Amino acid sequence: MTIDDSWHVIKAAAAENKHELVLSGSAISELIQKRGLDKSLFNLQHLNYLNITQTCLHEVPEEIGQLVNLATLVLHSNDISKIPGTIVKLEKLKVLDCSRNKLSSLPDEISKLPQLTTMNLSSNLLRSLPTQMSNVKLSVLDLSNNQFEEFPDVCYPELIHLSEIYANGNKIKAIPTTISQLASLKILNVADNSITAVPGEIADCNKLKDLDLKGNALTDKRLSKLVDQCRTKQIMEYVKLHCAKQDGSVSANSKSKKGKKAQRLSESENNANSIEALTHKLKVLKVTNETPVIKITKHVKNIRPYIAACIVRNMKFTEDSFKKFIQFQTRLHDGICEKRNAATIATHDLKLIAPGDLTYTAMPPNELEIKPLMHNKVYTGVALFQRLQAEAENLRKEKKRNVYSGIHKYLYLLEGKPLFPCLLDATEQVISFPPITNSDITKMSADSQEMLIEVTSATSYQICRNVLDQFLKELVVLGFASVSQEENSSNYHNLVVEQVKVVDMEGNMKLLYPSRADLDYAENLIAVLRE
Repeated sequence: MTIDDSWHVIKAAAAENKHELVLSGSAISELIQKRGLDKSLFNLQHLNYLNITQTCLHEVPEEIGQLVNLATLVLHSNDISKIPGTIVKLEKLKVLDCSRNKLSSLPDEISKLPQLTTMNLSSNLLRSLPTQMSNVKLSVLDLSNNQFEEFPDVCYPELIHLSEIYANGNKIKAIPTTISQLASLKILNVADNSITAVPGEIADCNKLKDLDLKGNALTDKRLSKLVDQCRTKQIMEYVKLHCAKQDGSVSANSKSKKGKKAQRLSESENNANSIEALTHKLKVLKVTNETPVIKITKHVKNIRPYIAACIVRNMKFTEDSFKKFIQFQTRLHDGICEKRNAATIATHDLKLIAPGDLTYTAMPPNELEIKPLMHNKVYTGVALFQRLQAEAENLRKEKKRNVYSGIHKYLYLLEGKPLFPCLLDATEQVISFPPITNSDITKMSADSQEMLIEVTSATSYQICRNVLDQFLKELVVLGFASVSQEENSSNYHNLVVEQVKVVDMEGNMKLLYPSRADLDYAENLIAVLRE
């Protein structure tokens, strides 16, 4: 295909000699589905940034190797199952993001990218990673939410820049003793794996500031307790004193000065039960028989299948703090939610929700009925969608803009869908229509004291959990809670959160949030107290 026959956006990039190109969304996906990826793209050898996301692309063409000036290649949220070996020709590549695809294997050539600093392969189907010994500039590696049973092959002294490893949400059985060879390691996240023991060598990672071991079946019960309740500093101290190294020893310092050792151990264990006074406190209440359960139907499986929720109690707003509360939700939607592409947050006044369990399902657009936020009448899904489309176009013309703004910029996420996702209360009334809007009937106000927060995603439960973790962190730090008498004028706040279960229609557990694997605020002056 010549440039003359190519897609308009590629013609424009060629004509303007652009160095950055973004191909994203349903319009691009339709073009790929009809004719495949436009190969004239690979004639744009001046490109140093290429972004192909949210499409049906299932294979990266071998011609990718022609884009020799690429420094950043972003390919997240597609259907990619294969990356060609020609990627080795991208000798200037610094950032590679192939997250949220269907990769089950990788070419060996991915280990020969001398300038690569960041590699994100999260949320795929990977079981192994070619050795990274030669990628000596690698700094950040994200392999979370894959199928790894063994720790990735990255423990080499040559990797002097490797500072962050995210391998959470896999099936990893052990942390290698060679982990200590990573001299710059600062963050190691191996939460939600199958690890039973921690090697003493990890205490030799002198720069390690954030170690996440939650959600593993650790056989050392004292260590398990520290992992759930303490900060990395106390965990590392315990590992140093009690976890054996490969030669069977523990820290040399622990063999002498027994009184000092006992004192340090006592301090670590006490930290598991008593929290420092100068912290924000987030108390987690266990789910009860009265707590509403969210039931998921099969209809939402191929539309937007993931949902997580929790309840916040004892809240107290002022008019000013409520405005900030709304603003910070918008900020999270633009940030961690990736403009609602990764996830969508909805908040409800719990007292305005009909008592009983909730149902998360999907309905034909002409059958779904909702009274949207800030509206006085009930709309069907199709009528609301059409109205918002018309509003968006009129506003765009009025403002003389090329892009949509506000809620209108999220409409493409549902465009062409045969079913629309929705959350129903016990009376089968729609209270949420993600990712577009909530119901005006359950909307939050400055008078709200108890809140149901739900987060939905088309990608994974882990993303829902991550968003809720961030939401609750900011909620407690901003102080949207009743101030206890002992706090008085303190700058530290309390927040009470109640667990919510998500189950399928047969009652099988899908998710409990927050679980012990959630709410890791070790470095954020937030103490999590669990029943």
